Amino acid sequence: MGRHSLPDQYGAGGSDPRPRLRRRTVALASALVLTVAGGTAAAVRSGLLSFGSSCRDHPVRLTVAASPDVAPALTVAAKQAEDSGLTSDGQCLEIDVTARESSKVAETLAAGRDPDAQVWVADSDLWVQRITADRKATRVTPVGNVASTPVAVAMVPAAAKSLGWPRKTYSWLELAGATLQDGSLRLGAADPARSATGLLALTQIGAAAAGVKDGDTQAAALMKTLSQRTSDTDAQVLDTLPRDASGAEQGSPRRNRAVVVTEQASFTHNASADAGTGLDLFYPKDGSPRLDYPYTLVDKTRLSTDESRAAIRFMTFLRRPEQQKLLQKHGFRTSDYDAPQTLVTAAGGSGPQPFAEPAARTASDTAVEETLGTWTITVQSARLTTVVDASSSMSEPVPGTGRSRMDVTKSSLLQALATFTPQDEIGLWEFSTKLDGDKDYRVLVPTERLGDTATRGDTQRDRLSAAFGDLSPVPNGATGLYDTTLAAYRQATASYVKGKFNALVILTDGVNQDPGSISRTALLTELRKLASPERPVPLIMIAVGPDADREEAAQIAGATGGSGQSVTDPSQIHTVILKAIVAAGTQGNED
Repeated sequence: MGRHSLPDQYGAGGSDPRPRLRRRTVALASALVLTVAGGTAAAVRSGLLSFGSSCRDHPVRLTVAASPDVAPALTVAAKQAEDSGLTSDGQCLEIDVTARESSKVAETLAAGRDPDAQVWVADSDLWVQRITADRKATRVTPVGNVASTPVAVAMVPAAAKSLGWPRKTYSWLELAGATLQDGSLRLGAADPARSATGLLALTQIGAAAAGVKDGDTQAAALMKTLSQRTSDTDAQVLDTLPRDASGAEQGSPRRNRAVVVTEQASFTHNASADAGTGLDLFYPKDGSPRLDYPYTLVDKTRLSTDESRAAIRFMTFLRRPEQQKLLQKHGFRTSDYDAPQTLVTAAGGSGPQPFAEPAARTASDTAVEETLGTWTITVQSARLTTVVDASSSMSEPVPGTGRSRMDVTKSSLLQALATFTPQDEIGLWEFSTKLDGDKDYRVLVPTERLGDTATRGDTQRDRLSAAFGDLSPVPNGATGLYDTTLAAYRQATASYVKGKFNALVILTDGVNQDPGSISRTALLTELRKLASPERPVPLIMIAVGPDADREEAAQIAGATGGSGQSVTDPSQIHTVILKAIVAAGTQGNED
């Protein structure tokens, strides 16, 4: 700064005929020095400037749990951050990136445990939404997104050619249907219960099926077929492909020739594939959903100020142009509006496939939950007994619908029934007080396979549909909840079928009103005696309307390893049943 001296007449060695002006100039100069000094200090504190290696004396250590596909790129970025002397509040960063399956981290968080990481980069916001919706889960705070990649269908060249690639385009339902019609194509995917890639694709197929006649049946058939060729993780899906060019050309009954993968996964596979084992990529014309890699802080309230600020600092570092290029080099997109031709080509895409089209509209939480619920009961046939409250309060109107609670409940149950396959076993009870002598309950349809045909030619599904339609509130009927719950659970555990998802579903819009029934304490004791980890039958109790007690429902269901749910609108019953089945099924898999 010596060269930027004041003019001679105001310099220290010059005469100054205006001392007051000189004093003012000195004051301004002093203020400027202080301002610069303050700005420099602020820059050091914010990590914009770094002097020497003193920041390494007390570095801020961050552990980032990242989805395995993006972990390699983030590992390189972390190394570059450290090598470049990136600082936060004057402290260097030491960043350890560990590859962790998003489903596994989500399970840990859902259990309320610490995943041993301050930052979580899942592959999809689906996981984050699930955790934030769970009040018992460890909190996560989204602060941005790292990258994105569309979900598509990759095929070995011979299989792609047989479907007219790249000139011919397909919707998700058409593409999935083609693999059903041609048994040699053999479509594989990661388990939608563990993979956002598989779940997003399946949700797209379900959305497309909803607008087609008999689409639900076609989607269920696809799920059943797909369930025979699913893998636990996205990486394992690629391992199901042929190992060499001859296998890709001729096919092997044990290996898939088409797989649901991301563009980035296909890019990585093709980069290391031998000649003839690369993949061609179909981008469905009704839109490719995308993994969006949310960057989240884990349990922000437990992070120190240094850790929180360092985590944000690393996030902003990832947005630098050179880091964006790094992510693109690893096969990721860094813009929702740009599909780099070199990336698409390397991943196996070619025109006129709609790879440059905007991402498919994000599926609603309801659509995702319904898809996952349908998948769960399709893959593992279910055995469910449904017990419906028929007390007089079910005649109460549902605000804004012009229909009673019972009418809306029946419609929702019929909607749920449509998602089950002929192999599933469903039964129906109703309850109030003293419906059958001194019994508060009555068996309307015994629990049997939906595809079974009676002597008169109607199926179990037909009988259930008719019984649902005939449900009506009992005039002056009260709610005999406790005795009914115990009787139904005894029957459900006694008739347990191995190899199926066994559960009891009870819907009630009130609390127990039978003064002569078993007490709640005695009920809980008996339920715990009947519950068995070797023969699990979770109770799913749904509290319907404002008069029901969700806390009691949760307590009673919890005694069996099940869950209590609540809905203010009976039309939500269908979604809640599927959501509860998913939760119970996941718990069963963990056990």
